[in-house]
Amino acid sequence: MPYSIGYTGRMNYLESLNEMQKEAVLHTEGPLLVVAGAGTGKTKTLTHRIIHLIKKGTDPRSILAITFTNKAAKEMRERVIAMLGTDDHIPTMSTFHSLGVRILRDHHTKIGVNKYFNILDSQDKGTLIKQAMRIQDINPKEWEPRKIASTISRAKSNEETAETYTANKNPLTSIVKIVWPEYERLKREEQSLDFDDLLSETYFLLKKHPEILAQYQSRWQYVHVDEYQDTNTIQYKLVRLLVDQHKNICAVGDGDQNIYSWRGADMKNILNFEKDFPGAKVVLLETNYRSTQIILEAAHEIIKKNNERIDKKLVTDNQEGKEIALYEAFSAHQEASWIATQVKKYIDEGTEPKDIAVLFRTNFQSRILEEAFLRKALPYQVVGVKFFSRKEVKDVMSYLKAAFNNDSLSDVKRIINEPKRGLGKVAVAKIFAGRISDLPKKQLESYQKFSELLDDIYQFALTHTPSDTIRHIVKATGLEKKLGEGTDEDKERLENMKELVTYATKYDDLENAYDIFFEEVALLSDQDSLGSNRKDSNTVKLMTIHSSKGLEFKYVFVSGLEQGLFPSQRDDALTKHEQEEERRLCYVAFTRAKEMLHLSYAKLRTIYGQERINVPSEFVRDLSSHLVVEAGENYDDDEGAVETFYLDF
Repeated sequence: MPYSIGYTGRMNYLESLNEMQKEAVLHTEGPLLVVAGAGTGKTKTLTHRIIHLIKKGTDPRSILAITFTNKAAKEMRERVIAMLGTDDHIPTMSTFHSLGVRILRDHHTKIGVNKYFNILDSQDKGTLIKQAMRIQDINPKEWEPRKIASTISRAKSNEETAETYTANKNPLTSIVKIVWPEYERLKREEQSLDFDDLLSETYFLLKKHPEILAQYQSRWQYVHVDEYQDTNTIQYKLVRLLVDQHKNICAVGDGDQNIYSWRGADMKNILNFEKDFPGAKVVLLETNYRSTQIILEAAHEIIKKNNERIDKKLVTDNQEGKEIALYEAFSAHQEASWIATQVKKYIDEGTEPKDIAVLFRTNFQSRILEEAFLRKALPYQVVGVKFFSRKEVKDVMSYLKAAFNNDSLSDVKRIINEPKRGLGKVAVAKIFAGRISDLPKKQLESYQKFSELLDDIYQFALTHTPSDTIRHIVKATGLEKKLGEGTDEDKERLENMKELVTYATKYDDLENAYDIFFEEVALLSDQDSLGSNRKDSNTVKLMTIHSSKGLEFKYVFVSGLEQGLFPSQRDDALTKHEQEEERRLCYVAFTRAKEMLHLSYAKLRTIYGQERINVPSEFVRDLSSHLVVEAGENYDDDEGAVETFYLDF
């Protein structure tokens, strides 16, 4: 019997779709690949397809949609609920990592962790890697822990384990071979998993236990995967397992926006879709609803030089738009000052700061831009400096997580002396070695009070909401009193704790509120943290191009378009694949702009203490002259002004 729901819409929900979107929505049985160019309404297409399935009588609970960010999952969930007119029995819409958490918590005994296992963030992971290195007598100053962590992460995304990993001629791999098993042991000891485990452990669980796999295959008969071009090997294989029974997969993606190969994203997954799923239908979405025609033409001139792509060209019914502004600065300081001046003009003319973004290839470029923005008192946020990475916020979260999971040693270590309890390094070492009885009387009492505090928080949480519990933690730990009587910086930290209370209120009315709260906070991406602090909501965004993916702004500035900076250049030559990825990154940057795109480069820039003479990026030289207008070639700002002269290239 078809599933019935109090659906508030009528078939006219299809009328808002263009012909190609409608074709994708109406194809419900069998494999489907939707190649969706930037700004072509892929989220709208996905949500309408889900609604159409439900309208046809499909049980919403048999539908799964997987995205890459909580922000995208939240947007899809809100659209579906709005169209259905109810939030009862809605489809499962989550990120890959959230899906992994859900499956692993349901079957935690199979992988040997408790239900409330801790999820390590990158800082906690780095700390544990260093600990594993020291145990194995490997000096963290000689071998960079970050590179070891990255190598392990990459290996996991390729279905490798500590047992199957083999070293090669690169000396680092021999170190990884020693450190990795110790790192795994430490994680299990404190009942923790890292981000990569959420995918790899889920995949191996389903692969090793056919009865569990069958349970999820039966539950989710229609699977949607957003940003399919960004899937790595383990995500790809996980999806293949889930859809193997019914073959009802709808993959949505754009190879031209594949910019994450450095973290394992495999372009072949989208290019080989028809080979993986014989008889698959392919739909191209090429009508752009975001940008002007000039911006789209510029983006196409960049991307058309790539060979590894599904051919398409975006068109729009939007106005042709203004030419792209190109500014040639003498120095990086002058470039930053020009950008700040243009931003100020837009804001003075009534543009909301949140409608403006400044993009760059690498993080170090933000510092000089910040200086220029500060001089002009412009409101800005450097995206990637996460609210949830701030020390005081992590401290409060560690109290909450440790209360639910006393085995989470990284959380306990973080807070055992925050605020100070008179437990020095020797005392802490004894505690973690299980030698609590060896503690002097005063330290023993201090530790017992700490343990009682964690139990008090847990008992309080059982009958209170997350926001009330966080408020209780700030007060009961003494942090409120300590910071409230401290310096202005301390009071700012206290304000951030109060902001965490505000953030947590959105989970207060949910069933399993703490599970969802822990999971979503742990899995927040750079984009998800946008606006998590109210002070940051209406600000100009300074961000790397990677962080900007999926976003759009009325006015976009792309800075540092110099050969060797963007496209990036290493000591060794880029491979053909890497060269094409740099072009895809430029394509992503250009297509963030809705109305006006600004490009700039500096003839002189200091990088790693060395002044470099630059030539314009090949991406600038690729643009046809009718698309670009030179902006203030002789511009000279009076703040931090420099003598302007030009070099002959």
